[in-house]
Parts: sequence; structure tokens; C-alpha cells
Amino acid sequence: MESLLLQYPWLDELLMGFIGLTWKHVVMWAISALLIYLAVKRDYEPNLLLPIGFGALLANIPSSSAISQVVGEEGFLWVLYKGGIANELFPILIFIAIGAMCDFTPLIRRPIVMLFAAAAQVGIFGTAILATLMGFSFEHAASIGIIGAADGPTTIYVASRFAQELLGPLSVAAYSYMSLVPIIQPPVIKALTTESERKIKMGYSEEDAVSKTTQFLFPLMIVLIAGIVAPISVALIGSLMFGNILKVSGVVENLSNAAQNELSNLVTLLLGITIGGTMSGENFLTVQVAMIMGLGAVAFVFDTAGGVLFAKLLNLFRTEKINPMIGACGISAFPMSGRVIAKMALKEDPSNFIIQHAIGVNVAGQVASVVAGGLVLALIPALAK
Repeated sequence: MESLLLQYPWLDELLMGFIGLTWKHVVMWAISALLIYLAVKRDYEPNLLLPIGFGALLANIPSSSAISQVVGEEGFLWVLYKGGIANELFPILIFIAIGAMCDFTPLIRRPIVMLFAAAAQVGIFGTAILATLMGFSFEHAASIGIIGAADGPTTIYVASRFAQELLGPLSVAAYSYMSLVPIIQPPVIKALTTESERKIKMGYSEEDAVSKTTQFLFPLMIVLIAGIVAPISVALIGSLMFGNILKVSGVVENLSNAAQNELSNLVTLLLGITIGGTMSGENFLTVQVAMIMGLGAVAFVFDTAGGVLFAKLLNLFRTEKINPMIGACGISAFPMSGRVIAKMALKEDPSNFIIQHAIGVNVAGQVASVVAGGLVLALIPALAK
């Protein structure tokens, strides 16, 4: 073959795809197919997993022009990576879109639910400590732990800051486990609660309307408080609340709609295929990545357990008991987690409707996950010194 290539140099150009093919490429094709299958057939986070799966396919074709880093011949996935991931632009734009979709009125009515949301972030820090003990650096451990926020954009933002080389597996782990919330959370909750606890009723209460002024001031106050506590979090929390203030202001409905629809769809599409473009076989098929996938599952379990156990702790001091299952809604997988817990309560007792309380905690979890991401960004550089 070598002599033939020397005799006919143009064959090297024609056959480079075949010559460069390795078993890692074939395995990554299978992983790409799995991600696309889960998105299309199982409806697991299709908006992200489908572009990620296809981007991974493009990245694992030998000598792929899509990921070329040759100066003057840069592939489009590499251009998107440098212009949207390496500089953290895409995650920030996604936060603007998410903020425009959020309704924080349940949180404003019951600020106490932030306690459940805070407790449910324990998995972030617990998993980060575990990852450190397993040999990961502080920066990589923080990026792995943030999977427990159950918030894909926060995971991507932190990873783009601390672990760009692990961006692909971290993103896949975050979105995969988010889609598996209905499978992960119920067994953990049942293991930590009794049947009588799961049947605790939390009555429906008529709720007063939240004034437009309060809704408008809320994102401004959150930015100021979070920014003062952790200035490095301003980009995260600021973009989220900017999107929300577009919505609640009532004077820029066209911008709010654009953020919720066009901006969200376009950036999600580009973000997904760009992340997939980082998943080359050399980077993805490693023991380190296998450990990351396992630690991601641990983070979700810790988060669920933290919220449930905190609710059980509060019940020791309350006469009016809380259904401890709502503590598990403190993760950011909105509204999936709230719905899962509400269905569990109905399964235990068809007359037990806790959806109002579960969704309130779930909304708080969205804010808490971003704040937790900001704290990680602030703490890890200090700890790494």
C-alpha cells in the first residue's frame, strides 16, 4: 500500500478516510447512533442529544473537514467552538432564553422553598469532593460536580471555564441524567422515606396575585444580591435575570418572544452540534470519561437525597408536616422533577395533590443551580491556589 501511495500521491488524498479509520472511530459512530436513537425514539432531551449525536458523528470521520484546525482551513465546528464555547457566549445566550421562559411567582410567594433548593445542591459539592479523592484536579472535580445542578447550560458554562477538554462528556452526562430524572429519583426517594411520609398531604391554598412591580423588582434584587455575594456569578445570574426582566417588564414582548423562541432554538442547535464536535474518540473513549459518567449519576442521587433528608429534618421541628418528597424537586430539571414527585404522591394516595408545592420548589431549584454554579466559579480558583 505504501509503495502504491508513493507511486500515486493523489491516492493518499482519495483514501485518507479509509487509511485513518480506527476502532475508536467505529465505537464513536455507535455512541453517536445511540444518542440519536435516544433523542428520536425515546424522546430523551431531543433538542440537545440529536445535535450532539450528529456533531459527534462529524467529529469522528477520519480527517474530517468539519473539525479541521488548520489555519485558513478551519472546520465550521471548530469555528463555532472558538466563537461560542471557548468564550462562553453560547451558554450565556441560552440563559437569556431560559430567563425569558421562567415564571418565578411560585418562588416569590414562598421564599422558604429556596431552603429546599439549596439543600438539593449538596450533590454538587459532595460529588466534587469525591472526584477530588479519585484523583481529579480541583477544576475538573468542580466541573464534574456541577452535573448535579441538573442544569445543562450551567454545566457547559463551568466546563468551558475549567475543563474545556472534558466539555463533551460533561455535557452528555448532564443532559442524559436530566432526561433520566423519572428513573433516577423515585428509587432514591422510596429508599429514604416511609409510605406514611409519602402520603403526607399538603393542602392547596388560594394564592394572591403577585404584583407586576414585585415581579419586575425580583430579577433586579437577585442580580444585586448574588452579584455582591459572588461577583464571578454575574454573567450567569445576570443573563438569566435579564431574560426574565424582558418577560415581566411587559414593554418588550417582541424581544421576550424572540428570546424564548428564535434565540433559544438557534443557540440550542449550534450549542448541541458544537459540543458533539468535541467528542472525538481520543478524548471520549477513556477511563476518565467512564468515571465522569459514573460520578454524574452519583451527583443526581446525592442531590435527590439532600433535598429529601432536609425536608425530613424540618419535619422534626414542625407541627404541620411537609411531604419530604418535595425536597427532591430542588434540582433544576424543571418542570420534570416537579411532575415526577407529584405523580409519585398520587400513586401513593390518589387524593394527594402536591403539584403546587412541588413546582414551587422546582422553580427555586432553577435559581439555586445558577447560584451554586456561581459559587463553584468563585471557590474553585481560590481552593486551587
